[in-house]
Amino acid sequence: MTRIDAKFAALKAENRKAFVAYVMAGDPDYATSLELVQGLPGAGVDIIELGMPFTDPMADGPTIQLAGQRALEGGQTLQKTLDMARAFRAGDDTTPIVMMGYYNPIYNRGVERFLADAREAGIDGLIVVDLPPEEDEELCIPAQAAGLNFIRLATPTTDDKRLPKVLQNTSGFVYYVSITGITGAAAAEAADVAPEVARIKARTDLPVIVGFGIRTPETAEAIAAVADGAVVGSAIVKLVEEGRPVPEILSYVAGLAEGAHRA
Repeated sequence: MTRIDAKFAALKAENRKAFVAYVMAGDPDYATSLELVQGLPGAGVDIIELGMPFTDPMADGPTIQLAGQRALEGGQTLQKTLDMARAFRAGDDTTPIVMMGYYNPIYNRGVERFLADAREAGIDGLIVVDLPPEEDEELCIPAQAAGLNFIRLATPTTDDKRLPKVLQNTSGFVYYVSITGITGAAAAEAADVAPEVARIKARTDLPVIVGFGIRTPETAEAIAAVADGAVVGSAIVKLVEEGRPVPEILSYVAGLAEGAHRA
């Protein structure tokens, strides 16, 4: 059982929904980013998604693209992202960390070496948005064998024919993308999300977490009410871009978490 599995089991026992927060590792710099990540559990975050900065983030909108550029310009590397996870683990051995990003940096490091380093650093799962199920032998299956969850995205365009393929080697949870398009582009609507979540849950026992387009505690609550939890990324990253102090960002995150936990 991974930390992700344990977290969802605990949430289910408490009849609570999950709140997941995404931040870009190294944005705006390593020290500030680490301070923010270390503060997330205290703000009510159940699972942390740690972005791996990459030069060509094709699924991301301008907010997260710019965050990745700032991180890279500040010297953030895959190694430093692993170091950040390790530093976080020194003070927190229970909050799950999912590394989210693209395959290129992992491929460059070498899959076997990356998986060993990720396990050692305390990473629990991976979301690699540009590796489809047809490429499962590349990373997904080795990751599962190494004890890491491999979390897949389902979208509004994932039809009933495609869905079983998306789910076949997924573990940890399913990340449902609430809108068609890039991150940070539009607002999520619970009425649109509810039937899609139900369709996915009819095919899997995994929790279904919904992300994209959530910016307010009210939306987090509405989305979490029709799913197993909510993810917020761009709205948090935007505050980093604006240079807001870490305590202010964590206060905003706490409000979102409270909304999701009310559901």
